[in-house]
Amino acid sequence: MSFLRLRVEGRVFKDRHNREVTLRGINCAGDAKFPASPDIPSHVKEHFSEGDDVSFVGRPFSVGEAHKHFARLKRYGYNTIRYIFTWEAIEHAGPGRYDEDWIKHTIEVLRCAKDYGFFIFMDPHQDVWSRFSGGSGAPMWTLYAAGLDPQNFLPTEAALVHNAWPEGPENYPKMIWSTNYWRMVCQVMFTLFFGGKDFAPKAIIDGKNIQEYLQDHFTGACKHLAQRIQEAGDIENEVVIGWESINEPNKGLVGHVDVSVIPPEQKLQKGTSPTAWQAMLLGSGRPCEVDTWDIGGLGPYKTGTRLVDPKGATAWLSSDHDDTKYGWKRDPGWRLGECIWAQHGVWDPKNDQLLKKDYFSRDPKSGKSIDYEYFANSYFMDYYRKHRDSIKSVHQQAIMFLQPPVLEIPPSLKGTPDDAPDMVYTPHFYDGITLLTKKWNRYWNVDVFGILRGKYLTPAFAIKIGETAIRNCFKEQLTAIRQEGLEYMGNHPCVFSEIGIPYDMDDKYAYKTGDYTSQSLAMDANHFALEGSGIAGYTFWTYVATNNHEWGDNWNGEDLSIFSLDDKPLPISPHRSQPGTSSDVSTSDDASGPSFSQSRLTTGSQTTISPNNIKDTIATPSISRSTSVATGGDVAVSGYRAAEAYVRPSPIYTVGTIKSYGFDLRNGIFSFVLKTDFSPSEETPTEIFLPEFHFPKGSARVEVTSGKWSITVDEADHGLGLLQRLRWWHGEGEQKITVKGLKRKIGAAVGSEEPEDVPGYLEQCRQKTSCEVM
Repeated sequence: MSFLRLRVEGRVFKDRHNREVTLRGINCAGDAKFPASPDIPSHVKEHFSEGDDVSFVGRPFSVGEAHKHFARLKRYGYNTIRYIFTWEAIEHAGPGRYDEDWIKHTIEVLRCAKDYGFFIFMDPHQDVWSRFSGGSGAPMWTLYAAGLDPQNFLPTEAALVHNAWPEGPENYPKMIWSTNYWRMVCQVMFTLFFGGKDFAPKAIIDGKNIQEYLQDHFTGACKHLAQRIQEAGDIENEVVIGWESINEPNKGLVGHVDVSVIPPEQKLQKGTSPTAWQAMLLGSGRPCEVDTWDIGGLGPYKTGTRLVDPKGATAWLSSDHDDTKYGWKRDPGWRLGECIWAQHGVWDPKNDQLLKKDYFSRDPKSGKSIDYEYFANSYFMDYYRKHRDSIKSVHQQAIMFLQPPVLEIPPSLKGTPDDAPDMVYTPHFYDGITLLTKKWNRYWNVDVFGILRGKYLTPAFAIKIGETAIRNCFKEQLTAIRQEGLEYMGNHPCVFSEIGIPYDMDDKYAYKTGDYTSQSLAMDANHFALEGSGIAGYTFWTYVATNNHEWGDNWNGEDLSIFSLDDKPLPISPHRSQPGTSSDVSTSDDASGPSFSQSRLTTGSQTTISPNNIKDTIATPSISRSTSVATGGDVAVSGYRAAEAYVRPSPIYTVGTIKSYGFDLRNGIFSFVLKTDFSPSEETPTEIFLPEFHFPKGSARVEVTSGKWSITVDEADHGLGLLQRLRWWHGEGEQKITVKGLKRKIGAAVGSEEPEDVPGYLEQCRQKTSCEVM
């Protein structure tokens, strides 16, 4: 297996030279969730219901624009991409009808990524099942296959959809889209997808249960894409190194103990919050008095009740619906026009009586109670094996990135046949307080993961006071999640495939003032946690080429993209000396210390970027503090969308084992400790990404425990010369390197410096070994 660019070895990744590889990645891209033609972001109503006749060609961006975006991401220090695509993009026209034009486009974009040396794993993405149920993922026809009528989701509140929000898209409540997981459409679709055979045995279509029908088409679409990637001949293993299982799987109603009450695991309540039983009634046109909730600083709280009256509209297809459009044959025992759960005896539509409130609580095959842990080990793993085997029947060396339900206990695979050596544990983590309130609260936060795992006698003890305690708490949560993966899944790498921050904090204060201090502090806190948790890598959420200040990521009011058309991007076209020239090289023998080529901004139009002119047209990896010709005056740190906090140094290739590393943003100090049984060869030393923003010419001071080092911008990565790297030829045993760069106040204007006596966050956090509690 040594020929592979990347392979799994225990809990780390290794390259062809047996160096440990740190995956520092980005999700690309958030706008791949909706079509490009017609362009239907979630705030656009026109053409929304035309789900069959769409095209995703142009997502995440056009082939012509790909080099510009990949060059930018490479300059930010990313080496990994979680490539977002949806089932809808492949199979939107109908069952088994694949969009070969989109597949060709995807292959060409992946080829562009190859020029930049990215490691890419494919993510079959979904959020609350589908665009037509308020998120992304599955084609519209899957809803019709399940007997649902997307035209009536709004009056029944079976799903709250941004595109169809009656009060206007600008008034769509923030983060309410995620409550769709607890509304009827998602509850139906995920129950059928994972547990249809057990809980909807009458749902037979084309001679198979709806569970098999949906899973076969989903895994078949992914397999078809994998097959086309293999047939391309130059992408499999060289660019696409693996596949994720499915984004944020949800169990639907599987394991619901009592459908007449809100389950304890439902932590998010916002707007109307129906029970599953009320959702069934509403979906069948019955009015219900539903509790309403909102989210405050300490989480959800009840605000009252509201009458939801569908006025007879039903979310189920009518009995006289023409069911021939997509060519399937529905079994006569599955009646249209009636709730699927009524047909299975859960309730009686004649008198609206609930008959089996615990219908979903037990596995009918074994009689065992179902909780999230049981779901993960049975229903989810049955799906995962099917997906894994389907992908590996084509891409045999694929690394499988297994993502269990969010923040739930992972499946118990350690020591079982599923404990495969090429598997990666791929959880998600978001700071929920910041994400939901869209504010960076530096005074207090909550150890959510600790609460979920019963760490505290009362949730009050989970409150963390002060920014240092908050940062440490983030790190401890990520560390605990990683450790849980080792305990349950076995000795595998842990890669957080989603973690991110909202940029539109404080009612878009940064967009009005240019002050991104809150974003920088939140971003730095998340990266501090990532760097200190001992994980093998991450892919940050997200990069969106079309992000703007008005609509953010153009999806459900989210605004998490590190790039925006309305913010000053990092310079991408100033000229510099050719990579590898004397001004680009500093060594441990250079008395003047590390140096770099000064960037020079150019006037005139920007050159179109392509592999042929990349070295002349792409800027150095510096985020230089030069005067902007385009805007005049000093370019403030804040103008770069908090880039100071996410463009940060990191190990790339490590000879030996990483013991620890971290970047003190406030003091501009990078520290890295490794342990090795042998010294690096001259050709393959330890390599560190060293962004010029933090370590420009004349400012970086390097201290090592042994060996020699050099800093270059050179011909690495296919001759593109996009990275400033520090190469280190160290000795055996435990070794440490410290690189000191610019010291400044976070979020301050150009030229601001931090007083010498102010301790950095890394120093503060290391002084506190555990989270503080109230």
